[in-house]
Amino acid sequence: MKNNKQYGYIRVSTREQNEERQLIAVTAFGVRTGDIFLDKQSGKDFERPEYKRLIKRLRPGDTLVIKSIDRLGRDYEEIINQWRVITKEIGAAIVVLDMPLLDTRQKGRDLTGAFIADLVLQILSYVAQMEREFNLQRQTEGIAAAKAKGTRFGRPAAERPPLFEPLKELWRGGEISAREAARRLSVSHPTFLMWVDGK
Repeated sequence: MKNNKQYGYIRVSTREQNEERQLIAVTAFGVRTGDIFLDKQSGKDFERPEYKRLIKRLRPGDTLVIKSIDRLGRDYEEIINQWRVITKEIGAAIVVLDMPLLDTRQKGRDLTGAFIADLVLQILSYVAQMEREFNLQRQTEGIAAAKAKGTRFGRPAAERPPLFEPLKELWRGGEISAREAARRLSVSHPTFLMWVDGK
């Protein structure tokens, strides 16, 4: 008869670089380093090749150990979906080290325990999602308020050289071309036209 295995999963972004903290927690729980899967992802994508390998490896009765619930996904729907795949479709257990209530091992045959774990997960994931959306909304409102007060975002406008105004007048009068004005100012043609537009 096959012994049930313990696996660990660690996910960090290339900015965070804090896999050490997760690694210490997962190995302290008793997961062998050879059974730990690690994904480092950029902020641009959420491809998780090691997580996909782990899911293929998991068997009924195995246990997946993670440091925190957000390692399973980047939003409420994805976390709930991955929880369902692992616990219901595969039949493996999940242990979330930061949240002892989210430990489905001893509750495998206990319907009340499984229900409580599922409920806690849904509440936590929902709160995390609401917090993200609230932060985005606050950021959007903050930018809108700052713009209303005249705050400009992006790179500051380049300083116009003293020759700009006289050359602009020559250009307006048709005495020189915009390209010639830009050449004399040592800037690009689009920059000269942007300055003329007051940008």
